Amino acid sequence: MSSTLNLTASKHAAQHGKVDLSKMPKMMEMSATSITEQVLAINNANCSDERMKFVFERLVQHLHDFVRETFITTEEWVTAIKFLTEAGQTSTDHGQESVMLLGILGVPALIDTMNNAKPPKATEAAVLGPFFIDDAHDLAHGDSIASEGKGEYMYVHGKVADTKGNPVANALINAWEADETGSYDAQYEVRDGPECRGRLRTNKDGKYAFRAVVPVSYPVPAEGTVGKLLDTLGRHPFRPAHLHLRVEAPGYEKLITQLYINGDPYLTSDTAFGVKSSLIVDLKPVNDPKLSAKRGFGNPDKVHMELERDIILATPEEGAAARKKLHEDMLKSMKTGLKR
Repeated sequence: MSSTLNLTASKHAAQHGKVDLSKMPKMMEMSATSITEQVLAINNANCSDERMKFVFERLVQHLHDFVRETFITTEEWVTAIKFLTEAGQTSTDHGQESVMLLGILGVPALIDTMNNAKPPKATEAAVLGPFFIDDAHDLAHGDSIASEGKGEYMYVHGKVADTKGNPVANALINAWEADETGSYDAQYEVRDGPECRGRLRTNKDGKYAFRAVVPVSYPVPAEGTVGKLLDTLGRHPFRPAHLHLRVEAPGYEKLITQLYINGDPYLTSDTAFGVKSSLIVDLKPVNDPKLSAKRGFGNPDKVHMELERDIILATPEEGAAARKKLHEDMLKSMKTGLKR
């Protein structure tokens, strides 16, 4: 019997990357206080990837501490697994439900903030979002990213510069937004082509300008598990009105950001946790038919809104320094919290 068991174990080891059983810790006694150490030991026994070992060490530690701290019941655990399974099995035109679930818990926003930290003078980053499509039409200076009738008129302009104030010429700007119904073109059953999205370059002075529509707030898809969790927590599903921008130029870090419209009722309770105070912009009404006509609006007599915003790009070296400092500050903060 013993030889048969050893043979079976050998076959299993061969099927799983020739696991070296001699390196495995000898585990027999498990308790609520000892199991974490045992799991960490067996995870690290044959893993040669130091980053993988570190990530899973912290994952296991925090998960086990969460279970111990909450003293979670078996019924609660089963309910949670069913909930996560439902989220993982649900997919819509807007993407995976599990991705949106993490979004309303602030995980993508946290990861983006850490990995795209910028120096103090540079424009802050924001998440790309699920509706970026790289097929926007190329526009000339002052052209419109939106067709007539897609919303209230808006004129967007400014300058792209570096942290020292030098203009960045020929920078590529991608801009996209939802229409007046709060829907992106990708959300419609029939999509004839790019709508409310465009691509243009800055001039020799780093200046840019394009016509668009005034963004509106809109709810994230909340028919499935995301909606259930929001209802349970007493939260709303709305994102405040915003305009997406992606700016690229040789010698600078790519910037993906969102500009948020001041006065939006959901500005301080964004369900995706994307708002940063430095990205809030004011809209100024322009009631000047001659200027409206010069800017190319179809109905010059109609008041349009003006959004003026300079975009400041960071170099790779400046970005790396900012991320290093953020990481150091976060570690200090975490250690201080643990001491309390």
